[in-house]
Amino acid sequence: MNETVRHPSAHAHSHEPVSIPVEGMTCASCVRRVETAAAKVPGVAASSVNFATKKLTVEPAEGFSAKTLGAAIKKIGYEVAPERHEFSVEGLKSEVDADRLKGILTAIATTFSADVDLANGKVFVDGIGGRRERDMLVETAKTAGFVLQAPMAAHHHSHSEHDHHPDAGGGHDHMHHAGEEGALKRDLTIAAILTAPLFVLEMGGHLYEPMHHWLMGIIDTQNLYYLYFLLATAVIFGPGLRFLRAGFPALLRGAPEMNSLVALGVTAAYLYSAVVTFAPSLLPEEAHYVYYEAATVIVTLILTGRLLEARASGKTGDAIRKLASLQAKAARVERDGKTLEIAPEDVREGDIVVIRPGERLAVDGEVIEGSSYVDESMISGEPVPVEKLAGAKVVGGTINKTGAFKFRATKVGADTMLAQIIRMVEEAQGSKLPIQLLVDRVTALFVPVVIAIAILTFAVWAIFGPEPAYSFALVNAVAVLIIACPCAMGLATPTSIMVGTGRAAELGVLFRKGQALQELRSANIVVVDKTGTITKGRPELTDLVVADGFEENEVLTLVAAVEAHSEHPIAEAIVKAAEERQLLGPEGLEPQTVESFESVTGYGIAAIVNGRRVEVGADRYMTRLGLAVDAFTNAAARMGDEGKTPLYAAIDGKLAGAIAVADPLKPSSVSAIKALQDMDIEVVMVTGDNARTANAIARQVGIDKVVAEVLPEGKVKAIHTLREGGKTVAFVGDGINDAPALAEADIGIAIGTGTDVAIESADVVLVGGDLTGAVNAVEMSRATIRNIKENLFWAFGYNVALIPVAAGVLYPAFGITLSPMIGAGAMALSSVFVLANALRLKTARVSAKEATA
Repeated sequence: MNETVRHPSAHAHSHEPVSIPVEGMTCASCVRRVETAAAKVPGVAASSVNFATKKLTVEPAEGFSAKTLGAAIKKIGYEVAPERHEFSVEGLKSEVDADRLKGILTAIATTFSADVDLANGKVFVDGIGGRRERDMLVETAKTAGFVLQAPMAAHHHSHSEHDHHPDAGGGHDHMHHAGEEGALKRDLTIAAILTAPLFVLEMGGHLYEPMHHWLMGIIDTQNLYYLYFLLATAVIFGPGLRFLRAGFPALLRGAPEMNSLVALGVTAAYLYSAVVTFAPSLLPEEAHYVYYEAATVIVTLILTGRLLEARASGKTGDAIRKLASLQAKAARVERDGKTLEIAPEDVREGDIVVIRPGERLAVDGEVIEGSSYVDESMISGEPVPVEKLAGAKVVGGTINKTGAFKFRATKVGADTMLAQIIRMVEEAQGSKLPIQLLVDRVTALFVPVVIAIAILTFAVWAIFGPEPAYSFALVNAVAVLIIACPCAMGLATPTSIMVGTGRAAELGVLFRKGQALQELRSANIVVVDKTGTITKGRPELTDLVVADGFEENEVLTLVAAVEAHSEHPIAEAIVKAAEERQLLGPEGLEPQTVESFESVTGYGIAAIVNGRRVEVGADRYMTRLGLAVDAFTNAAARMGDEGKTPLYAAIDGKLAGAIAVADPLKPSSVSAIKALQDMDIEVVMVTGDNARTANAIARQVGIDKVVAEVLPEGKVKAIHTLREGGKTVAFVGDGINDAPALAEADIGIAIGTGTDVAIESADVVLVGGDLTGAVNAVEMSRATIRNIKENLFWAFGYNVALIPVAAGVLYPAFGITLSPMIGAGAMALSSVFVLANALRLKTARVSAKEATA
């Protein structure tokens, strides 16, 4: 660990969760085993496995070591698949240097192994932690005097959509899925080819009498059995070996899982048939039946199910791949007077990045020269491109339109907004909902219970069953084992979470914590902050009423000229309005000469502009100057109702106009609040602003309950009060002062255009800057949980209903038993059903406008 401490930022990162693919997990009970094993490793604070992505996520604590973790996982029969980093290295002079560098890199907590190739000047590191780990490797090597560089070539082939920078996680997963899918396809083909003749001969003879006689005429039964034996052996120890390899060791460890059920069932049928084939005298005459075809068909059907599953779960990761495909492929930076084209991950903070028309921005930054319009729809959901002039902030992943500009990189690598969004979506997809923990507990008990039921079934049939008792006993016990596979239960929750959170991300809603996904659907009250949430959060000039004999533009120009010398926030809004109308500034009128500016405390300001005396202030200032404001009584009353405080302007001693500056509503606020109320959610406004303004805004948007004039801790108290009586409260806010309230609420929802602090303390982040996102969030939460419940009902209901049938409960009354083959088919179908149902969420509609992601 000591190696990483030297690099302060590395240390800060070192306690962030890291994810690592685990190979060999096939069912819900595997998930449970890997989780438990990882949690016991020293230096692991928490561990969770996402079955849909096949990834283990651990929270490292002091003393964490990837090597120990890898060994622990290997010990229980699974393999970890670390990520490979490749660098070219400068500063290696000898073997001694190479050994020293290897030692330094191996000592990093997230490294599995490091190799230094002295001859070619290359370094290979296997580790976990993606992008952050790469930065740490480079930093650590630097402190020891070596320069590591990621090869550019590695990035240039990255034009395929799946393979982008390491943090996205999509590339590796995709390759992994493709590999798994390929192996399954190959195994399934072999199994199907070998099973077909067996199935046709055996079942054909049973179903069609003449075929049975014809077959008997060609080959005697014994030789037929030998043929069956060869085919079945090839299937079970070829494509079917994966089940035996995983299933039996788990059984011997006393932790049976899904594969154990299949392995037991298939082996039992196979061995019984082998006895009938080679040592028939051991069994009574009437029990001479073979079940080779059952064993092989089961293997084939389960492989089919797994293949369909692998295909569908490959689809569930689409959201991350889509987001990751928004990353730029290269960046053009100016360094030491040269313009270089480099990989986006090699851009350093402070680099000057050059952007041409039509290009995608590689990192976040601030424009320093040039101007253009940038399409920011991926971040804000707003289709209209945004003008960018010097000083404007730009975000990586957005697309430049027609102009060209240069910007200084302010956030690079894992700190860019897009990388953070990808990380949030990944974390949400990998998180466990409370409902999932319950499922995990049930599946852990489920497999041993099923094995017990199978043994009981065998015993009951063997003792009380009709002849051939052993055959019946075996077939029914095997059917119980095969039908009970808890695959569908293991997939029910994670696939819905992945698809649901992915779809939400497309709609501009990021669930940072899985729990929020489950809780948001039952929110009774949504508390919204006013400034920056319902309103735009910056004052604008909203009203300008002029007296007879004065011109609107003339009054605005003179007032703005005076206000330009004032520090007041209201002044800024007036100046900005004048600039927007091009009355001031470079394209505007002649420069104004402002003389003898004075501020009359508590009343207003005055100055002489181009020789005219201008006085601006509250009504009491006008009264003090001896001017009556009666002419504006109606206008002032109307402004008062809207929660605005009018200012008055006098020019050359005459009353010239009334001006109001206010924080205007965001265009979508009214419809969003109405939509929330339509979902039976009470909307409450909490604000630090004065009660009059707050109530006026509340009236405009249709909110009945207002808590005004509160400090940040007052917001926390308000949430406490509203929560009484067991209500679930969600809070929507955007500022630093909202952080305590976001953390206090059951679900904190931050508006993504807000501050980092607010986003850090929230459970859900709305990427677009308005309340429509909150509506989408609630609707996606409801849709996802509904989907999970459908899946669980199907998976559990199916198992509970069919196990007794497989055990032969219906036989005494109806003479019905369930063949293991039908069981295997039904089992594969139940997993496929659950996946198909989860994928329906990809097209979930929301009532609010579609945000474009």
